[in-house]
Amino acid sequence: MKYDKLIFELSKPGKIGHKLPELDVEDVCIKELIPAELLNDGEIDLPEVSEPEVVRHFVNLSNKNFGVDTGFYPLGSCTMKYNPKINEAMCALPGFATLHPNVPECGAQGALQLMYELGEALNETSGMDACTLQPAAGAHGEITGIMLFKAYHENNKDFQRDKIIIPDSAHGTNPATATMAGYKIIEIKSCESGLVDIEALKAAVGDDTAGLMLTNPNTLGLFEKDIQEITKIVHEAGGLVYYDGANANAILGHVRPGDMGFDAIHYNLHKTFSTPHGGGGPGAGYVGCKDFLKDFLPVPIVVKNGERYSLSYDVPKTLGKMKDFYGHFGVLVRTYAYVLSMGSDGLKKVSDYAVLNSNYLANQLRDYYNLPENVKFKHEFVLGGLKNPNGLVTLDVAKRLMDMGYHPPTVYFPLIVHEALMVEPTESESKETLDGFAESMIKIAKEAETNPEIVHAAPHDTEIKRPDETLAAKELILKYTK
Repeated sequence: MKYDKLIFELSKPGKIGHKLPELDVEDVCIKELIPAELLNDGEIDLPEVSEPEVVRHFVNLSNKNFGVDTGFYPLGSCTMKYNPKINEAMCALPGFATLHPNVPECGAQGALQLMYELGEALNETSGMDACTLQPAAGAHGEITGIMLFKAYHENNKDFQRDKIIIPDSAHGTNPATATMAGYKIIEIKSCESGLVDIEALKAAVGDDTAGLMLTNPNTLGLFEKDIQEITKIVHEAGGLVYYDGANANAILGHVRPGDMGFDAIHYNLHKTFSTPHGGGGPGAGYVGCKDFLKDFLPVPIVVKNGERYSLSYDVPKTLGKMKDFYGHFGVLVRTYAYVLSMGSDGLKKVSDYAVLNSNYLANQLRDYYNLPENVKFKHEFVLGGLKNPNGLVTLDVAKRLMDMGYHPPTVYFPLIVHEALMVEPTESESKETLDGFAESMIKIAKEAETNPEIVHAAPHDTEIKRPDETLAAKELILKYTK
């Protein structure tokens, strides 16, 4: 029997999948405790099913999902890498998993020590002097960092600094973040090599420059070779430089943003430092900063006094709170476990293998897909569509990949690459996995020449073929209707 029905369709009156114990306390009328207008007088429309049907229903749903535990997930700029299960085990330890957020500091010394030591370790990798672990995700870290910049300029009475400079290859969250913080956006075009155009940057800076937001390596997987000149230009204009750390797995152990001249940074801990990512969370956004910005950090911060740890609100010019309690603690535990298990040498190998895998895969696809010549990529690369498209587009390639058991890479981003297909293999995938993906991509390229219709009609083996994605996003069906 194929379990492809909704759980409501399996329901039959009288089926029971549970047994509750006899009531052994006073039977209090609920109507005496809850206002009448808040009560539901009708029957609750819950499915009536047996326990095996419930189990099979949810297992069947899980089998329909694609995740990093079931297949290769080369989603560019999102670092959907395999997450070691030891991190999940550490996060599930009762001392962490059952710790109440309102417990007195004397009962949370282990958790406070973990956060303090994690902050110190991440500062070491980033080249920053102080940090907060409070933000709930990477984009939340971005707004925290840009608010640090704003607080700094306002503290210096530099109210005329109302512009943030952002390259056209930036992550979409960058302009959104700066706008939310009240800044105007100045976009600068990339040069032909895909890097920051130095002359365009010089023309953009001025007395109204609050800062520059930059990802390095950038969204094309290219390292900004003039990075120190870039940060110098902004600093000489009186602005600050913010590092978007979404691509940090390309540089760990080799170079630090703080040494490049950046003043603040966020890491996507749920990406670079391994927490299952996708489906909306949870995440965590470490934000590191230089000494001159630490007085503006969100409160509380974790401090160490002798052998004791505590939460301090002694931050003179603090932004206030960015998140309730101290952020997503479970993500921090996973990150701490990852850092300890990898060590400094291991984190360096993370970037070694991320870069190696990216270039190995790009080299196999170069003859079939558009790629710039003689370019060494970092952790990811962006294909510019099929060399011989024969009427096909990048979306066709992505849909056909689904028939071959792979999650498609990011498509049509960054916007500066025509028919973009962004591939990030990550450091955790084997050569065999990469070879299999390359073979499938090459097969699709050959099908485009000999049998384009099979690609254009893909996917063939999925339950849903090609939905109207705009309609699906705007008119969600979130409840069962008979």
